[in-house]
Amino acid sequence: MKAAPPKDLTPPAAPVSRAAFQAEVAAWAETLRVRPKAVYVRRMKRKWGSCSTTGRVTFNAELLRQHPEFRRRVIVEELLHLRIPNHGKLFRMLLQAYLGGASLRES
Repeated sequence: MKAAPPKDLTPPAAPVSRAAFQAEVAAWAETLRVRPKAVYVRRMKRKWGSCSTTGRVTFNAELLRQHPEFRRRVIVEELLHLRIPNHGKLFRMLLQAYLGGASLRES
């Protein structure tokens, strides 16, 4: 995901810990019924997250400093790619079903 966070979402005062972030990813993976082979958090220059065809999900370390709503959207979007590899109609419908319309602000 490359989109910037909406300007009206102010980042929290302190970043979330990696352990808390990993727990958030694990909880969403269970909710979405997906099993990533590996989850990485590292610096990325141009994206907030990526999902490989082998099942590896990588998140930008800067995501730990972002608003929870934006972080949630990136997590769900990347994990959904384990089920649906494109951004087609089914993907968008599932994204809306899991996040709801309010959490789908277009950036």
